[in-house]
Amino acid sequence: MTEPIDPPNHPPVERPAEDDYLHCIRCGLCLAVCPLYRLTLNETDSPRARVAVLRAVREGLIEEPSDDTAARFFRCLLCGACTFTCPSGVTVDRILELTRGEMSDQGLMPEPLVALGDRIAEGHNISGEPNENRLMWTDNLPSPPKGIGKERAEVVYFVGCVSAMFPRSYSVAQSFVELLEKAGVNYGLLGEREWCCGYPQAISGEPDRARKTMRHNVEAVRAMEAKTVVTTCPSCYHFWKHTYPAALEEEIDIDVLHATEFVADLLETDRLPLRDDLREQTVTYHDPCDLGRKSGVFDAPRRILAQIPNVTLVEMPENREGSHCCGGGGNLESLDPALSGAIAARRIQQAAETGAKTVLSACQQCERTLFSAARSERIRVRSKDIVELVLEATA
Repeated sequence: MTEPIDPPNHPPVERPAEDDYLHCIRCGLCLAVCPLYRLTLNETDSPRARVAVLRAVREGLIEEPSDDTAARFFRCLLCGACTFTCPSGVTVDRILELTRGEMSDQGLMPEPLVALGDRIAEGHNISGEPNENRLMWTDNLPSPPKGIGKERAEVVYFVGCVSAMFPRSYSVAQSFVELLEKAGVNYGLLGEREWCCGYPQAISGEPDRARKTMRHNVEAVRAMEAKTVVTTCPSCYHFWKHTYPAALEEEIDIDVLHATEFVADLLETDRLPLRDDLREQTVTYHDPCDLGRKSGVFDAPRRILAQIPNVTLVEMPENREGSHCCGGGGNLESLDPALSGAIAARRIQQAAETGAKTVLSACQQCERTLFSAARSERIRVRSKDIVELVLEATA
């Protein structure tokens, strides 16, 4: 894949990505923000240790990387917290994406990620189910969404694999299409023509497979003559907006928005009237890594909450650029579900400490991992996507 671009909020890095590792000064500031290291307190789980291992490989101190060596590069959330903290501007997440590709080329990709890549390549989604099932989430709506079967539409709602294929997350897609219809948006759904965005393949080190799915998705949207793609998934959003043009080496001429940006505009232009009889509630908001730290979208969710009557937002200490990962990123859940769950447990505890009874996110993966953590830790905090809250608040 083409060289990963720099995150929007990080100072531009002029040096080539393949040389970035040389600038790590081993100061250790990354240890304080790495969710994995903070959990295990194992130096081998730290960002600087991964960079050191890469340097040892590049300089021949490790002549033939083993499965254990390669596993260090895949045992990471790619949340980007270390990148934003590094005083030397070392983009650790960018380094790891490139290194995972090198490990994959040498046949050292962990088996669970090999299986994930194969599922996407063969079935075009992360679940391995028939891609024809991508509209099953519409079955129990009051009426079929107006966006089904359209040949042309101004806006394409790119649902993403999690909301489309995992029943726990159906409500995110259901809520968003109901909002689109209440606002009178001319939108379309791709259904089985929608493939995985390609992000899971790209970060596992499979650039050719990722490009194939990216090309397909762009052509599917262009066939509908849509000018805008909206996603409820931050990973789809980040990949469409920041990686598609670079990886495909062309301007895609499609405006890419996250659902929070789209809904904030709908509320502020009075296209979604709100009820005035809402009960008072206190919520906290979890910034998804791919939406916030990596894509720079912090204000849109908070603009939404500011519009909803009787909703009070209390922030967790680790918010915005400093948000603690939910544990669901970097394909870590596919590689090590227990480790992913332990990190999610840390985050749901932080949410509970605010006193809020609901933790909101703008990512179906975050919502799902935080829900599971609350249940496993017996913490009485509800996990909900922000579009679900907006739907409840509309007249």
